[in-house]
Amino acid sequence: MRKYIESFLCGFLSCAVVFMVTVLVLSWTGVLNLTGVLSTGDRSFKSEVNAKVGRIERFINAYYLDQIDPEQMADSIYKGVVSGLGDEYAAYYTEEEYQTITEKTSGTYCGIGAYVTQNIETGAIIIVKPIAGGPADQAGLKPEDIIYAVDDTKVSGEDLSAVLALIKGKPGTEVKLQVIRSGENDYLDFTLTRAEIEEDTVESRMFAGKIGYIAVSSFEEVTTVQFETALHDLQDQGMKALMIDLRDNGGGLLNTAVEMLDRMLPKGRVVYTEDKKGVAEEFFAEDDDEISVPVAILVNGNSASASEVFSGAMQDKEKAKLVGTKTFGKGIVQTIFDLEDGSALKMTTSKYFTPKGRNIHGTGLEPDIPVELDKNTLHQKDASGQDLPDNQMQAAIEYLKGEIR
Repeated sequence: MRKYIESFLCGFLSCAVVFMVTVLVLSWTGVLNLTGVLSTGDRSFKSEVNAKVGRIERFINAYYLDQIDPEQMADSIYKGVVSGLGDEYAAYYTEEEYQTITEKTSGTYCGIGAYVTQNIETGAIIIVKPIAGGPADQAGLKPEDIIYAVDDTKVSGEDLSAVLALIKGKPGTEVKLQVIRSGENDYLDFTLTRAEIEEDTVESRMFAGKIGYIAVSSFEEVTTVQFETALHDLQDQGMKALMIDLRDNGGGLLNTAVEMLDRMLPKGRVVYTEDKKGVAEEFFAEDDDEISVPVAILVNGNSASASEVFSGAMQDKEKAKLVGTKTFGKGIVQTIFDLEDGSALKMTTSKYFTPKGRNIHGTGLEPDIPVELDKNTLHQKDASGQDLPDNQMQAAIEYLKGEIR
């Protein structure tokens, strides 16, 4: 049995470290036995719950008109038990849903090619950014489009990982999306052909004045190598300062964030977690490599979890200034427990803290240089067709120029 630490809501696993754990396995044997789950209740309450489940089952067996699917009934029970925790990040994953999650972290998967997040307050499934050249990009989907339905199944408010399982599928198969777009009076319908997507999670370029730029879209297994390659290439070009763009980066693998911090920071603790018993687990930068040029990190309200781990450590260690707007504020950790039948259980198990002991859950990281995004500065190009920096990027460039001088 295994458990994985997850760093953010957005359907991305975040720690590939493996532990031995004891996992409660529920089974459908006619009447669900909730004794183990309801261990905090008294004996009479447990007996009452089990008796009521039995009565419900008898009514279903006697009067329900259509065929009963035992597996579907069982999955609904497991999901209901987890939902009862009141933990907005908790979920029970079927085997298919769990495979979708673990596949996503490898950086290669089959789907529509778009980064997707979920609004915690409304439950809306929102496209953050289509991957260039992917099915979503080719079909005309845009950032901030809201996915209302997948193959005629309404998905708003559903667990994001379960929605991703609906969207993904075999290469060459079709999936229908119904989308809400700002400014449109009616739903927009798209039919996309799924394809194998190999994620390039890192983009880089050099700005004038030898200011390097690295944009990281998510923290996946492939990201560490891609980040180090981009950093090495910029250093070979004589980089004098570095801008790291974590805007709209919803998180990912905690280990990846730690590995990237290991490249940026001197030896020492970069993040730690504490469970409900106060037991801490610490993560360290372990080698002598560290960045030696001024650094600015771009953040916004969609920079979350693993992005906040990275940004918070760089800020605490005084290795970077944060530029932009306050981050999302997710300072709690979910653990995914691998059940023996291929399914999995996810729930909140600990809080994480920056090196200086800050837990930013619900508050976020405050930027050192606050700058609201001017959308009129987005997607502007120079004479050669190259994207010009938006106003937040320009603010970071001006800060870095001053540091170089």
